[in-house]
Order: sequence, then C-alpha cells, then structure tokens
Amino acid sequence: MSEVLDLHEDGEFEMEDEGDSSVQRLKEKAKRRKGRGFGDGAAKQMEGDYDVMDVDSQSGDGPGPQRSVEGWILFITNVHEEATEEDIQDKFADHGEIKNVHVNLDRRTGFLKGYALVEFETFKEAQSALDKLNGAEVMEQKIAVNWAFVRGPTSTGKRSRNRDRDRRRPVDSRTRRR
Repeated sequence: MSEVLDLHEDGEFEMEDEGDSSVQRLKEKAKRRKGRGFGDGAAKQMEGDYDVMDVDSQSGDGPGPQRSVEGWILFITNVHEEATEEDIQDKFADHGEIKNVHVNLDRRTGFLKGYALVEFETFKEAQSALDKLNGAEVMEQKIAVNWAFVRGPTSTGKRSRNRDRDRRRPVDSRTRRR
C-alpha cells in the first residue's frame, strides 16, 4: 500500500543544522494517509450510482425464467431457413402482444440462421406461447421454444463428499485407478 505525506503549510520550513529537530518538526506537520481515496467517502458516493432492475414476482428467487430489461424473451430454435420474420410473428401473435421479433440472417445466403428471438411484455403471454408452441410446426418443421434468459439453481455451497474424497486419493501408476 502506498503512503503519501501531506504537509500543512503554516509557513516556510527552514532547515536547521542539527537535523534531528528539523526532521521532528517535519513529522509533526505531516499528516499520514494510507490507501485509495484517503477515506474521504468517494467510494461510498459511487455505490448509489448504479441502477437496479426490479424483479417480477412471477420469476421468484429460485431457478426458472428471468425477465430481461425490456420484457420476457423466448428463444425459438429449429426454424426453417426460408421462414420470414412475418411467419414467426403470425405464429406467436395469437398468444399476446409481441414487442419485438429478432431473426438473424446468414450474410452469404440471406436465409435465416435457424433461430429467432420473440419478446413479450408480460410473463403470462410468454408462458402461453411457450406452452402451446413448443413442438409446433412452422413451414412443416417442428420448432423448439425455450426461455432466452434463465436463472440457474441456487448453490448451497456444499460439494459432493465422494468427489472430494476421490480427489485426495492417489492414482495407482500401474492401473491408473484410484
């Protein structure tokens, strides 16, 4: 950690011949500070600058779908390469108001890459579309519908005891077994 000497300037500092007394006076005038920011509270002010996203009650705290910043997004895979944005929008519009449909096209061929993203405003609309259209057919090809963002399982911090025990046991060089 770096140290900084801050001198209070009450006047000019004269050097004396004796040395020890002048060093002692210099130390008395110096204020010793350590670390970043010198404790002026700059770090505490920075804490309040970040925005926090509200979490809907439907998503809860456990594993499951996660709301994006804009809405609830479904990830549709196995989409036919000749399907258009309108084909997907027509299929999903029956389940609620669609905020956005995003389809990636292959630059070389101009066809769809095989997946699409559909965004709904509410959880109920997105859940309805997911339940009814997962496995449905678009242009004679079955599509798969999943949540684009999911919250993983909460970790308990416990590891498997057998796995830890196996790691500690030495490996027999002849049989390559533990």
